[in-house]
Amino acid sequence: MRYIRYAVLGSLALVLASIALANRAFVDLKLMPDALAELVGFNLGITLPLFAVVLAGVGAGLLVGFLAEYLREGRHRREAGAQKREVRKLSREVNKLKKQKNEGKDEVLALLEDAG
Repeated sequence: MRYIRYAVLGSLALVLASIALANRAFVDLKLMPDALAELVGFNLGITLPLFAVVLAGVGAGLLVGFLAEYLREGRHRREAGAQKREVRKLSREVNKLKKQKNEGKDEVLALLEDAG
């Protein structure tokens, strides 16, 4: 299984490297369109390789997706935690009742009753 993971990661690295080599041209990223920038009076901009812009967009999309999924699953995690607490509480109660039931009995007979 470990080798399959390495093969998938290696092929992903090759694909990303080929995308980076194919898209080395520089592009200008601007905060606003030129007409709006003239109206406001400033426009922040940066020049980056196209592959950096594409990979940053993919990464940002992944982060937004992970965050949305984490928030969506919050209710399920709360319910699972509540069920876990309830199981622990009931387990303690069962052990307490077993001790009360077997109080004053022979230990071997108490163990046999608990097992059956």
